Amino acid sequence: MQAPHFNEVKVGDTLPALALPAINRTTLALYCGASGDHNPIHIDIDFARKARMPDVFAHGMLSAAYVGRLLTSWVPQQQIRNVSIRFTGITHLGNQPTCTGEVVEKFEADGEQRVKLRLRCSNQYGEDKLVGEAVVALK
Repeated sequence: MQAPHFNEVKVGDTLPALALPAINRTTLALYCGASGDHNPIHIDIDFARKARMPDVFAHGMLSAAYVGRLLTSWVPQQQIRNVSIRFTGITHLGNQPTCTGEVVEKFEADGEQRVKLRLRCSNQYGEDKLVGEAVVALK
């Protein structure tokens, strides 16, 4: 991977979007196994309905993992200085997540050239499910 250089990046630049397949029951089952998060609201339709949900839905941290993939496809993991996220909606079965990032600031800190990114994970209807920020160091 060739990480971008600080001098080449401008405020307003966007990261290449990460478009993912629709969330399905297999995705949820695999994420349960990988994460160790076996909360039944994500895999048991009867449990979800008892909680007044129409069906199971994705773990919030699955969207966070997708945003992590977006970042590490742009820069190596060791260049990430900070990530903060906020969950803003439920990712239902059939939702197709797309993760995006935009450079919102360039600055120097601790002897490094850094950029601040605005992050989003939205569904195919443009509804945000996760928003956040990241700071990455660039050379």
